Amino acid sequence: MGILDSIKEKFFGKPAAGSTKPAATTTKTTGMPISAAPPVDVEAIVEAAVKAKGVPSNWRVSIVDLMKALDLDSSLAARKELAKDLNYTGTDQDGSAEKNIWLHKALMKCLAENGGKVPSALLK
Repeated sequence: MGILDSIKEKFFGKPAAGSTKPAATTTKTTGMPISAAPPVDVEAIVEAAVKAKGVPSNWRVSIVDLMKALDLDSSLAARKELAKDLNYTGTDQDGSAEKNIWLHKALMKCLAENGGKVPSALLK
């Protein structure tokens, strides 16, 4: 399972075993099926995770903090894998601030496309 799948599982749960029901449409970002489930409140889930940890987090702008809040590996290797999962086409493959910002925005867009309720400020 890839990093993107692990992140989506944190928000939407595991896909039903043996599910063969075709989706009506797919996301533009990853080409993955769009969920037909009711919207999941992304902000509430991350805020609850951050509160449970009891440590400050800048998850609204930091891909590293977001991944840490979800108890996921936030290493450079993990972020490179996430960039691949999200079809990153930039030239920077080494975790620059620019790439990390792109990853955060692309992830928020992907979550929104897959049934996540994402605050509009996080989609800009």
